[in-house]
Amino acid sequence: MRPRCMLASMLVMAGLGSLSSVASAQAAPPRPKAPPPPALPTPARGLPSAAEVRALGDTFVAVAEKTSPAVVQIDVTVSSGDSSAGRWFRADATTRGMGSGVIFSADGAILTNNHVIEDARAINVRLKDGRTLPARVAGRDPATDLAVLRVDATNLPVASFADSDAARVGEWVVAIGSPFGLGHTVTTGVLSAKGRGGVGMNAIEDYLQTDASINPGNSGGPLVNLDGQVLGINTMIVSKGQGIGLAVPSNIARRVATQILKTGKVMRAWIGIGIQDLTPQLAAEIPNAPTAGALVNTVVAGGPAQKAHLEPGDIVTKIGARTIADAQDVIRELFLHDDGEVLAMEVIRSGKRYQTKVTLEAKSESSPPALPVERKASSPQGLGITLRDMEGDAGSTLAQIVAVSPDSPADRAGLKRGDVVLEADFARLPTSADVQKAAQDGRLLLRVRRDKATFYTAVR
Repeated sequence: MRPRCMLASMLVMAGLGSLSSVASAQAAPPRPKAPPPPALPTPARGLPSAAEVRALGDTFVAVAEKTSPAVVQIDVTVSSGDSSAGRWFRADATTRGMGSGVIFSADGAILTNNHVIEDARAINVRLKDGRTLPARVAGRDPATDLAVLRVDATNLPVASFADSDAARVGEWVVAIGSPFGLGHTVTTGVLSAKGRGGVGMNAIEDYLQTDASINPGNSGGPLVNLDGQVLGINTMIVSKGQGIGLAVPSNIARRVATQILKTGKVMRAWIGIGIQDLTPQLAAEIPNAPTAGALVNTVVAGGPAQKAHLEPGDIVTKIGARTIADAQDVIRELFLHDDGEVLAMEVIRSGKRYQTKVTLEAKSESSPPALPVERKASSPQGLGITLRDMEGDAGSTLAQIVAVSPDSPADRAGLKRGDVVLEADFARLPTSADVQKAAQDGRLLLRVRRDKATFYTAVR
């Protein structure tokens, strides 16, 4: 309403001025005709030419051709359709799940999301060249939702990684992955935002946001810039909105992958404080408080922070070169440093600004529990299935599974009690004896009927 009132006042004042000038201008000569208003400047150029549009399209093509060979589809057999993996990507009646990954090293290291392989009993990787290879877990980091797989292969195409801190909001980005199992799907958009946190899904959150189309199955695939370099690992979508996808920044992903490949786990630095956001409500009650920062609420006795003389009530405003706006900023900054490093910290206490230095220490963390795929099979001398003969259609005899040993090869392949074997190594309508004979070499390709669904599975 205020702009409209201002406009009305301007019109009234102009009218009064006009009346005054008329009353005092009886013998004044006529005013010269006002010159026409200057023409509005024309744009320096019009719409982009067809050649320019084609050039942009060619750029996207080049990005896809450069990066797609280093992107893989990850097929997993999960514990059940209700597993955490099933929350993020498609899981059908055969308890299969799908995700994506990016080749990190030529000797078979593949970076993906932890939730893609969580609860997996078997993991297979499909390469761009058509090969399907069994994968094992090299290590995983639930705190960042990242994991590294290994396949037995060499001379694989490797993705190059960009500096995600240097990425600019608004720049073009490309997402590549296998949404709903549609391998090597390419979508485009822009980098919508950086430093997104507070989602509540992981302990460490520092996401890139994009409107490039991301769907179930894209998890673990790369978000790349127009140079074909990985800016992030696509992780999740915000289901309540449209065009809101989140990716783990490449700087975090590269650091996690490097540590896992070097030591099998991720080591994080620790300073021994509890922190929370300095909200406007809290700042209003703290004399001379800044408008942003991380409020220290706990200092661990004997920890690095106490040695650096930090106290509860201190407000952290800067660590190293990073200005601290909230508690998540502290977590992000500490993640990028190793134990033994000395960081300068700036804190405000009682309205006064202080400088201190803290020596980071290694945080003692337990390793994540072993996944089902990492556990040893309980039936190393067999495939772990018990069969019986049952009567099929038209008087035929079929093999039916009556028991599956936990964590056995059959269990990892997703077989369940009640499954009916329709084929064993391409032999149709096998009996239980036929299946046992086919399994003598320790590997078996089965076509199985479960309820109204039919599927193939490999047992090895």
